[in-house]
Amino acid sequence: MHPDTRYTQSGDVTIAYQVVGEGPFDLVLVPGFISHLEQDWEDPAYARFLGHLSSFCRLIRFDKRGTGLSDRLTSIPTIEERSDDVRAVMDAAGSKRATLLGISEGGPMSIVFAATYPERTSALILYGSIARGAWDVDYPWGGRVDAAFEDWLDSWRRDWGGPIKIDSWAPSAANDPRFRAWWSRYLRLAASPSSIIALFRMNRAIDVRAILPTIHVPTLVIHRTGDLAIHIEEGRYLARHIEGARIAELDGDDHLWWVGNSAAVVSEIEQFMTGETHVAEIDRVLATVLFTDIVDSTARAAQIGDRAWRDLLDNHNNIVRAEVARYRGRAVKNTGDGLLAIFDGPARAIDCAVATAREMQRHGIAIRAGIHAGEVEVMGDDIGGIAVHMAARVMELSEANEVWTSRTVKDLVTGSKLRFLERGAHKLKGIPGDWPLYSVAS
Repeated sequence: MHPDTRYTQSGDVTIAYQVVGEGPFDLVLVPGFISHLEQDWEDPAYARFLGHLSSFCRLIRFDKRGTGLSDRLTSIPTIEERSDDVRAVMDAAGSKRATLLGISEGGPMSIVFAATYPERTSALILYGSIARGAWDVDYPWGGRVDAAFEDWLDSWRRDWGGPIKIDSWAPSAANDPRFRAWWSRYLRLAASPSSIIALFRMNRAIDVRAILPTIHVPTLVIHRTGDLAIHIEEGRYLARHIEGARIAELDGDDHLWWVGNSAAVVSEIEQFMTGETHVAEIDRVLATVLFTDIVDSTARAAQIGDRAWRDLLDNHNNIVRAEVARYRGRAVKNTGDGLLAIFDGPARAIDCAVATAREMQRHGIAIRAGIHAGEVEVMGDDIGGIAVHMAARVMELSEANEVWTSRTVKDLVTGSKLRFLERGAHKLKGIPGDWPLYSVAS
């Protein structure tokens, strides 16, 4: 069940907000970029992230003016006006004092609020945030305001409606068809193309560097070291210039806070607010990860029509799941036109992939498969971790009716009758280094 959406006034603007949880502390989540209070809950990972936060605090969330369920923009507001929306929401929610969690460009809003209303700010948390939007001689990570910036804005207007920028905002989820569809809908519901361009122009004008020394509340800066949208040095800048601030540098290259190692983000927040960290319901196990995918699925669907394609896809799913069960694996989830599965042994994963490819050929379907072995995080029925991303990247490079593996998998089955062909060293998107890959010889 989603919490009720409520409304309050901030001057002439109506702001939508939600309250969830009954903890002893109030936490106000100040969103970055865009948000949509109700669509947020439709993504399982986002809902899980919000559920973790609200398990130890009273979580207060709102859509910034111009986004989500709040009023759209009729003029460009100042950073002070936007930060005052935080006060209006806290008043409406009956919160006298709260910790502010400023996400990305919501960080400067939170900084201004903490400096303006220190008596109402118990602490400040900044995730993946900035002190300035534009380039400066002592802030070289900001963006230039030039022709390239205008071209970039045009790309947002042109590509709005699809999963725009998902590769840089959430690379670990970029190949998940379900997430891509949700992200596209989320963008469309949260803002229009014109609104988002106006927001980006406002964000490029942000500069709160002079305010940082005036912050005198406990401050935690959280930043992923490989964040592809906001450079880690921007987080370090905040930590250096806010008195007493501590920085938590986390692994990962996702900018979206609920994607990737979100449990680590929640743990840092909980430890900072309560002094305690609950044990996350995550098991880490060594497993062999298999990804499969139908080759040229889009063209095939267009050729045979929607109904026939659905029948073909259902038949494919039944065959693949049957083969996974036959080789003692666990089918984790369908991935649009393929399947993600895990095995407790690499040889069984390879045998399953080879058998599946042969069986699908009998039905006139070409698939490709990628396999990698490593530590995975088991979170209920789902899995995550770098091993999952590795297997997905290996699959993307494989060819029709072939099974490709990482060197790790090949080395683990040394001594078996399996034979491999070298496919050279490859760079895998989002994963450092060059990785030797192999195909299984039939």
